Amino acid sequence: MNKLLNIKQKLKQLKSAGDKKHLSSYGKRTAVQIIFQYALSIVIYPIGCFFLFILATNGYVAYRKITHDESSIIFWFAQMFRDTILIWAILAGVLGWVILTYHFIGKPLHYLDELIAAAEMLSVPGEAPISLSPALKEVQDSLNLAREQSLRNAMLAKEAEQRKNDLIVYLAHDLKTPLTSVIGYLTLLQDEPQISPELRARYTGIALEKALRLEDLINEFFDITRFNLTSLTPEYQRINLSRMIEQVVNEFIPILSEKELSWKPEIQPGVELLCDPGMLERVFDNLIRNAVNYSYPHSDIFLSMKQEQDAVSESDTSGQILITVRNCGKTIPPDKLERIFEQFFRLDSSRSSSTGGAGLGLAISKEIVELHGGTVTAASENESITFTIKLPVRNS
Repeated sequence: MNKLLNIKQKLKQLKSAGDKKHLSSYGKRTAVQIIFQYALSIVIYPIGCFFLFILATNGYVAYRKITHDESSIIFWFAQMFRDTILIWAILAGVLGWVILTYHFIGKPLHYLDELIAAAEMLSVPGEAPISLSPALKEVQDSLNLAREQSLRNAMLAKEAEQRKNDLIVYLAHDLKTPLTSVIGYLTLLQDEPQISPELRARYTGIALEKALRLEDLINEFFDITRFNLTSLTPEYQRINLSRMIEQVVNEFIPILSEKELSWKPEIQPGVELLCDPGMLERVFDNLIRNAVNYSYPHSDIFLSMKQEQDAVSESDTSGQILITVRNCGKTIPPDKLERIFEQFFRLDSSRSSSTGGAGLGLAISKEIVELHGGTVTAASENESITFTIKLPVRNS
C-alpha cells in the first residue's frame, strides 16, 4: 500500500509539473532524434569509407615497397582491389545505405511493437513492471505509473464495493430490530385495551422511537442509491449564510440537550454566499450530527463561521469563508482519519444504533463542498475532533 501511495504522489507531481504535455510530444522528439541519427550516419559512413580506402591504398603502396612477389595471393588481391576500387566504393556505399536505412526504419517499428505489447500489459494485473528500450524510458516510467494507478483504482473500487455490500447486509439486518419492536409494542396496545395511560404513553413513545430509527435506516438505503446512480448538480442562489447557520444551530438545540451537550457558536453576521442552500445545509447537518454522535457527555460543541478578506478594502466581498466545527471526543487514529471522507467508511464498526450510519454523510459533504469550489479537512488530537470548511466567495 505504501508503494501505491508513493506512486500516487508521483502521478500528482507529473500532472502538476506539466509532464502530461511533455509526454504527449515525446513521439515527435523521438522521431526527430531518429531522423537526426539517420542523417548523421549517412554523412559519417561515406567519410569512414573514404578513410578506409585511403588506408587500404597506403597499405598497398607500403606492401609493394616491402615485397615484389607478384605471385602471392595478397599481392593479387591488392592489385585487384586497386583496379576495381570504384566498383568497391559503389558497392560499399549502396550496401551501407541499405543497411542504415533498414536499421533506422526498423527502429520505430520495433518501438511500436514494444508499445503495443506494453499497452496489453496495462490491463493485466501483476507485479512484473513494463520494460521498454532505454530510448523509451520516459514512456516506460509513465506507463508503469499509469498501470499502478489503474491497479490501485481497481483495488479501491473493489474495497468500496465490498464495504457497500457489507453495509447493505448490516442495514438489512438492523431493519429487523426496530421493526420487531414497533410491531411488538403496537400489538401490546391492541391486545390490552385496558392498559393504563402511563404504560400506553410509554409503549407509544418506544414504538415511535423505533419507527424513527427505521425511517433513518430506510433513508440510508436511498442515500446509497442516490450517491451511486446520480450526480449532484448545485442550483446557485445568493443567501445569508450567517442566518442559515444560526437556524441550523437552533434546530440542534433539543438534540444537544438530550445528549447533555451545549453549543458554543461564533457566527459572523451578515455574511452572504452564492451557493446551493439545500446542499450546504446538508453539509452542516452532517458535520454537526457527526459531532453530536462522537462527543463526550457534558461537553461543548464549538462552531465558528467568519469571512476572511483578501482585499484591503472592507467593502470588497472577495476572499473565503472559513467554517469550523469542533467537538470533544475520542481521538481519531491517523489511519482512520485519512479515510474518514471515503464512501461507506464508518468510525464505529460496531453498528450501534446511536452512531451507526451508512458512512455516506462525510463523503457526500466533501463532494458538495468541492462542487462549490471549496475544501473540507479533518483533524484530531488531544481528544478533539475538528472539521474545517473553506468556501470561496462567489460574486456571480
